[in-house]
Amino acid sequence: MFQLTLLRRRLAVMIHSWRGWVMSKVSLPRHVHKITSRGREYFYYQEGRGTPHEGERIKLPNDPQSPAFWNAVRQAQGSIGPTPTDTIGALIDAYECAWPSLQRKLSEGTKTQYRRNLKPIRKAWGNLQASELRPKHVDVLIRKIGLEKPGAANNILDALRAMVSWANGPVDLLRHDPTHGVKRFPKGKGHEPWTDEQLAFGEEAFSGALRRFFFLSRYTGQRISDTVRLNPNDIDEGGFSLPQKKTGVKPWCPIFPELEREMATWQRRPGPYLLQETGKNAGKPFSSNQMWKAFNREREKHPVLKGAVPHGLRANAVIRLRVAGYTALQISDMVGMSVEMVEHYSRYADRKASGKMILREYQEQNEDKIVKHLENGKQK
Repeated sequence: MFQLTLLRRRLAVMIHSWRGWVMSKVSLPRHVHKITSRGREYFYYQEGRGTPHEGERIKLPNDPQSPAFWNAVRQAQGSIGPTPTDTIGALIDAYECAWPSLQRKLSEGTKTQYRRNLKPIRKAWGNLQASELRPKHVDVLIRKIGLEKPGAANNILDALRAMVSWANGPVDLLRHDPTHGVKRFPKGKGHEPWTDEQLAFGEEAFSGALRRFFFLSRYTGQRISDTVRLNPNDIDEGGFSLPQKKTGVKPWCPIFPELEREMATWQRRPGPYLLQETGKNAGKPFSSNQMWKAFNREREKHPVLKGAVPHGLRANAVIRLRVAGYTALQISDMVGMSVEMVEHYSRYADRKASGKMILREYQEQNEDKIVKHLENGKQK
């Protein structure tokens, strides 16, 4: 009986060792490494691991003998493999799976935008064969959405075009462009900058977190999603340096004297400058949505703020810098906005400056003609 028990134990040890040997003999592909933590094995794909040029770390399934593991590896390497891509829904899935392996990385903000804007595409044609989607189908959907929400329609078309461009590339999953010839809706005026009256009101009447938000937005030109995250650790030699949530761009925003004087009155403490002041979340950071709601409640109390939106302060920041004589490229570096958008927001300031220059030159020319100076300095 003792010998039988001993034999069983030895057999169990041999089986366990055999399993470990099998696992150790599984030839892991290049850039795949294993980590053992608390007796469990985890696998990751990371190019250039341990070097100054290491890439993104991608989690893989835990069983290297499963088809799912090797499929995930191929996706990380940029090859879709057996993932179905015959329908639009499957093509969207494949596109999202391929994001970690794209040569040009997408920011988390862009990924969120693409996921949201591809949902109407999936809803409309998720089960449609990808090869059957035509520009006329896309045009009908974009026009329908654009009747009420032209901005949303443009965003959906942009996301679809990004996916189609990828699918028509080296992965060779699509042989035509279903967005060809589909037009975007014209750009609107964009978010209106605050008027001088609204700016003066905000500077005089706002208090607490809303006042901090007003000054940070007005003088840095950042989006709500970035302004609510600003904290003392983001200060870098007299300016804010923080990767933008939406784009990943890392501008360097000078802390101008007006903002510096205001910040000197703030209580010094760790964490974001903007913390909620009331309710069950008092002392916690604001989300973008929570800050929007706080501003909206204040706006409803004061008619002078009618039409003002937080994003309009971004336009004010751009216009202020443009009037000060900075170029669109310099402002782009400071605010983290594309040169095209800088020019879009500052068009009024540019026109006004040009008009003033023409008026000044005209007045100077006419003064030379009308006022003639005598040699003794007296006017004739």
